[in-house]
Amino acid sequence: MTGAVLTLAQRQRRTRMILLTGATLVSLWVALPIYFLLANALSTPEAVNSFPKNAVPHLDVGSIQYLLDYEGVLKSLFNSLAVAMLTMVGSITLGAPAGYALARYEFKGKGGFRMLIMLTRAFPLPLLALPLTVYFIRWGIDDSLIGLALVHTMLALPFSVLITYSLFSGIPVELEEAAWVFGCNKLQAFARVVLPLALPGMVASAVFAFIISWNEVFAASVLTVQNRTLTALLLQSLDYAPLHLKFAGGALLVLPAAVFMFLIRKHMFAMWGISNR
Repeated sequence: MTGAVLTLAQRQRRTRMILLTGATLVSLWVALPIYFLLANALSTPEAVNSFPKNAVPHLDVGSIQYLLDYEGVLKSLFNSLAVAMLTMVGSITLGAPAGYALARYEFKGKGGFRMLIMLTRAFPLPLLALPLTVYFIRWGIDDSLIGLALVHTMLALPFSVLITYSLFSGIPVELEEAAWVFGCNKLQAFARVVLPLALPGMVASAVFAFIISWNEVFAASVLTVQNRTLTALLLQSLDYAPLHLKFAGGALLVLPAAVFMFLIRKHMFAMWGISNR
């Protein structure tokens, strides 16, 4: 019996070591590129081009300050944030009701409809760029944040529908029926019972939409000229720029999204049942 207990304890320790090693490797895989990006962005041009490099850089914000003073960067940063926020709101506003309907109602072709939603992402964006540009010019929304947000919402909407469909499918319908028994109508039951349970997952879906919009560059480059987003502007401006400015541009792209993720981390942790006090 003692030998069996020791063997079980050894297996548990081995399992913990494997999990810890795997988590450490994954964390390093994610963190090291971000660290080297920020370290080079906060170094002098000479330190960026030197070799070997110091593990701890001598902090210098000259490259980032140069980019921030560059004409159009702050405006494009605001454009990126505005388009990403509009994309979040649009994808949740349209995707959540569609996901709820798919989860709660049965109709012919429901499985095929879900597949059709996903197949909309099979069309490459360059194929759609020309007709979108023509229609946007006709509608008067070319080179506008609203027009670009519509395109980004179109890209994020399939994922939003399917994510919220999975969320609402995991919430027992009996909870809504109990709310109906106590006098709630369908809208009140959704707002008071279903929405609080689904909110962390909806926040995760919104974050996914934010990331899609923030990182998208093709539509932003084709459909805008004066109102470019930060990704489109940096792609155009830093193509032949020195290496230290490219690192600084990368840091400008990473930091706002990282700050946004930090601010909503409570809802993200709640989705996975992790306490964040």
